[in-house]
Amino acid sequence: MAKLGVNIDHVATIRQARRGNEPDPVWAAVQAELAGADGITLHLREDRRHIQDRDARILRQTVQTKYNLEMAATPEMVALAIELQADQVTLVPERREEITTEGGLDVAGALKRMQEVTHQLCRAGIEVSMFIDADPKQVVASKECGAQGVELHTGPYAHAFARREEEVQAELIKLVEAGRFAREYGMKLHAGHGLNYQNVQPVARIEEMGELNIGHSIISRAVFVGIGDAVREMKRLITSA
Repeated sequence: MAKLGVNIDHVATIRQARRGNEPDPVWAAVQAELAGADGITLHLREDRRHIQDRDARILRQTVQTKYNLEMAATPEMVALAIELQADQVTLVPERREEITTEGGLDVAGALKRMQEVTHQLCRAGIEVSMFIDADPKQVVASKECGAQGVELHTGPYAHAFARREEEVQAELIKLVEAGRFAREYGMKLHAGHGLNYQNVQPVARIEEMGELNIGHSIISRAVFVGIGDAVREMKRLITSA
């Protein structure tokens, strides 16, 4: 059964709109864990548009489940991840002009650099997952880098829900096939991006899906029902899948 990692970035996004002190993503993480989250995910971007260094450090001290740090493969971020001793690092692509992560990391196209970063993190005892598109080539490259897992980018699948059922199924097949490759290579299988209360169950049902990292839809629902109820409902959907 897939575990639920709750991404609390968008709580920080609301706070940063006023550059104030609230809402505090640290409080959000506590509420998510109390409601059954299996882990907390945070993306510390180079431009610090939402999560701040202060958040990353306090959360490292307070998170009681799994601390999953999403980050770019830069020397600054690698050093910080090692300092924090994150439980898991998920390497993601970053562009300053993007609103949110737009695609998977091209591990195959930057193999040497990804190997260096992965080995640095693994030597520090940190588990590494690559955020990649549902492409077997990228799964193989992630394995060659020494990563223990991959997180499949579910954005194309999520976007297909606004169009036709055939497109949804086509994207789901890609996720299933990439997941099969990951399992054959002995890698942990994760997924995330754009997953919500309507589309999460087919992804949760993929064989040996280990972890789903979900943020925007949970925080959006939490505006109306509170973080506890929003997390519990997502957890129920994943469990019942």
